[in-house]
Amino acid sequence: MPLFKAPLDDLRFVLHDVLKVSEQDIPGYSDLDEELTSAILDEAGKLANDVFAPLNQVGDREGCKLENGIVITPTGFKEAYQKFCENGWSALDLPEEYGGQNIPTVVTLATNELFVSANQALCMYTGLTHGAWMAIHSHASEELKETYLHKMTTGEWSGTMNLTEPHCGTDLGLMRTKAVPSNDGSYKLSGSKIFISSGDHELAENIIHLVLAKIQGAPEGIKGVSLFIVPKYLVNKDGTLGARNGVSVGSLEHKMGIHGNATCVLNYDDAEGYLVGEPNKGMQAMFTMMNEARIGTGMQGYCIAASAYANAVEYAKDRLQGRDVKSVNNTEGPADPIIVHPDIRRTLMDQKSYIEGARLFSLWLATLVDKSERAKDEQAADMLALLTPVIKAFVTDKGYEAATNAQQVLGGHGYIEEWGMSQFVRDVRISQIYEGANGVQALDLVGRKLGAKGGKPVMAFGMMIKEFIDSISSDGSLSYSVGKPLLAALGDFQTGCTYLMQNGAQDPHAALSGSTDFLHLMGHLCFGYVLGMSAKASHEKLGESDMNEEFYCQKINTVQHYLHRQLPMTRMHLKRIQAGPDTVMSPSVESF
Repeated sequence: MPLFKAPLDDLRFVLHDVLKVSEQDIPGYSDLDEELTSAILDEAGKLANDVFAPLNQVGDREGCKLENGIVITPTGFKEAYQKFCENGWSALDLPEEYGGQNIPTVVTLATNELFVSANQALCMYTGLTHGAWMAIHSHASEELKETYLHKMTTGEWSGTMNLTEPHCGTDLGLMRTKAVPSNDGSYKLSGSKIFISSGDHELAENIIHLVLAKIQGAPEGIKGVSLFIVPKYLVNKDGTLGARNGVSVGSLEHKMGIHGNATCVLNYDDAEGYLVGEPNKGMQAMFTMMNEARIGTGMQGYCIAASAYANAVEYAKDRLQGRDVKSVNNTEGPADPIIVHPDIRRTLMDQKSYIEGARLFSLWLATLVDKSERAKDEQAADMLALLTPVIKAFVTDKGYEAATNAQQVLGGHGYIEEWGMSQFVRDVRISQIYEGANGVQALDLVGRKLGAKGGKPVMAFGMMIKEFIDSISSDGSLSYSVGKPLLAALGDFQTGCTYLMQNGAQDPHAALSGSTDFLHLMGHLCFGYVLGMSAKASHEKLGESDMNEEFYCQKINTVQHYLHRQLPMTRMHLKRIQAGPDTVMSPSVESF
């Protein structure tokens, strides 16, 4: 069975040495001293290690089963889900008025890393509930909140999001699911939805589906879409469960990975539903859930890669093959461990620096979530909106690459199921596809986010990085090793922005054909920025008497690896953007 290794020291480093959470002027952050966060992380690590991780291969091997219209999850999943909920993890960051603990998002996402790294498929049941909870809390009536949120907080009831239909994926304006008003204010929904993660299961007593549909007579296209709560079981006025609603499982999808999660075709046949928010404003409400899901999906990219990397490192230390080209390391054995070989070390360092950059980026973004929601900071909200496509697409693209490289370290054993590396690669692949395919995220970034609010958020982003570079200019070592490569990458970013602004308005293809390259360029710059913060924090810690010198020196080395071997890729992406659309758009359809 693959090992699971909770990176508790790394998480504490990010929270307290880099982000200095307890010192930030965000409501609730003053309570986040190292004693509290360590206690939370330690307990999450135990649950992830002892309960979630042992079920990861079980879920992959058994998958879910549809028996007599009921979905049965893999062995042990129900007990693990119940333990997760009973210990309060489902309520960690939710408001106290609904039974939550009101812990800031930054700590919740740190614990989520542990759970997702241990068992992504199992975590999806709880993650989707959290997203549905947020959408209902932000947009539903007080009556609906009171009816559903308390039991979703405890995990007694779970949640889903129902968007995709067989004939429409990203273009939700084409949907056909209809909603017919009833005399009592409810609606009758009919239609089919596909690819519904956690769509049905026996883990919770009830499942609260959030369903996009069109009310009869609604405007055409996306402007006519509304959002509805459609529970699996109707809820009586006293809060008890009533009759089974008109929603059923048509089939289970047979997938490349995440076999332990029930991905369903759901059929709605005059199912009773309740309008969330205003008619024809469904996308606004659903985006609350989708944006949260996109941050969570981005984290899946590096969480699974982190588990794959940990296993690759252990294998590289044990596997004997060949000799170090400069000297014999293992004098007692017939060969040296493969970790002595430069190319193995290169690929491991690529993975390590990606994972540390992604962790920093994700938890830094979590502070923006807290700042925008708890402190009502509009600039933080704008920055978060700008960078959401980046965390979703860049982190998952690179996460899949890192997991595949970890599999490569094991050679033939990486291709054999019993070692578990194949599952990591298969599981992480979906993160590039769902919650808005990565190409669509790039289009969103270039087509909408760059020009939002007259370009103020993107200008603020560039200014933030320039201010950081200036802040380390007086430190000769940091200025050269961090500031110089970061300034070069910032220049590539600014040049790319100028190209898109000058050419995109005249020819949209000029912008959109380079959108993925621009997103990756921006992703590398984001990683360079947060890793620069890591280097600065590590240098500061090295000046203290009670520090762990090896730990902080390794942090600095990891930053240097990324800044000098990965960050220069911004220049490659810039050149591809500047190449323009001709080779992309000039071939006829028939020539492909």
